[in-house]
Amino acid sequence: MATTAAPTRVLVTGGAGFIGTHTVRLLLQARSRVMVIDDLRHPCGEPVPKEVELVVADMASPQAIAAMVKFRPEAVIHLAAQGGVSRSLRDPASDALNNVVGTVAVLRGAVDAGRPSIVFASSGGAIYGRARRLPSREGDHAQPLAPYGAAKLAGEGYLGMFHRTFGLHFTAMRYGNVYGPYQDGTGEAGMVAISCQRLLDGLPPRVTGDGAQTRDFVFVEDVARANLLAIARPLNGPVNIGTGRGTSINDIAKTLIRLAGHTGESEPVPARPGEVRANFLNPGRASSKLGWAAEVGIEDGLRQTLDSFRARAAAGGPMGPVPN
Repeated sequence: MATTAAPTRVLVTGGAGFIGTHTVRLLLQARSRVMVIDDLRHPCGEPVPKEVELVVADMASPQAIAAMVKFRPEAVIHLAAQGGVSRSLRDPASDALNNVVGTVAVLRGAVDAGRPSIVFASSGGAIYGRARRLPSREGDHAQPLAPYGAAKLAGEGYLGMFHRTFGLHFTAMRYGNVYGPYQDGTGEAGMVAISCQRLLDGLPPRVTGDGAQTRDFVFVEDVARANLLAIARPLNGPVNIGTGRGTSINDIAKTLIRLAGHTGESEPVPARPGEVRANFLNPGRASSKLGWAAEVGIEDGLRQTLDSFRARAAAGGPMGPVPN
C-alpha cells in the first residue's frame, strides 16, 4: 500500500457522512488536524470524533466560508453533496443548487483561504453514461444521463477554471459505486446498503430488471485511502477510483443472501428507464499517479458491510445526526 504524509491541516466538507467518516478517521490516524463542515442533513450516524472541529452549516453559507478562511487548511476534501440519481431526476434544480453552487462556494472560499489543494468527490458511475468502451478511462467522452452526473461534470469544469485563473490545484475523484460500513440502508441509493438493511429486516434484496447490469463496486476504506493520497499529489484533472472489474447486481444480491443465511431468492422489480447496462472503470491513472489500487475484494467487503449492519442493529442502530 502506498503511503504519503498527510497535510497538517485538512478541511473535510460532508465529513459526518458515509465517505467522510472513513476519511476523517484515516486523517486522524495520520495526525492531521481536521475541521469538518457539514449541515448534518445526511449523517452516517457515527459520532464525529471529539478531536475534530465541527462546524454545522451549509457549505455555501457565509458561516461555512468564514470558518474555512479562519482555519486556513492546507487541503480540502470536498465530499458534501446531495446524492442519488433518482432524486436528481425528480428535482434537478435542487440537485444543481447543492452540487454545483455548493462546489463553486467551496472553491471561492479556498481561494480566500490561501489556495489549499482540493480533492473533489466526482463520479465515475454517473459521468460516463453509456460508455463506448469498458473499462472507462478518464479521457473518454463524458455523457451523463442524469442531473447528478451533469452536476459532477460541471464541478470538474469549475475546478479547471479555478486552476487556470486562481492557481488552485485539484484532483477530481471519479468514484465507482462506493459501498461499506455506515452507508445509509434506508434511502433510495446504495444497492449494497439497502440490501443489507432489507436482509436484516427479513426481506430479500430487490433486483431491478434482469439483474445482469454491472457496476464497479469499490469499498469505502479503499476510497478513503485514495482521498489521502490525492491531497498530497494533486493531478489537476480526473482520476478513476474503482476496481477495474464489473460485478453484476445479481451476483451482489446472491452473495449477500448467502452471507446473511437468508432462505429464498432476490425480489425482482421493474427496470429503471434509461438505466446504464454496464459500467466499470480503468484505475490505471490512480495506480501510476497516486500509487493506489483497490485492496478489499468484493466478498470481503460485502461481509464487512453486512457485519457492520448487524452490529449496528444489535446496538440500537443510530442513523440520525450524532455530532461530537
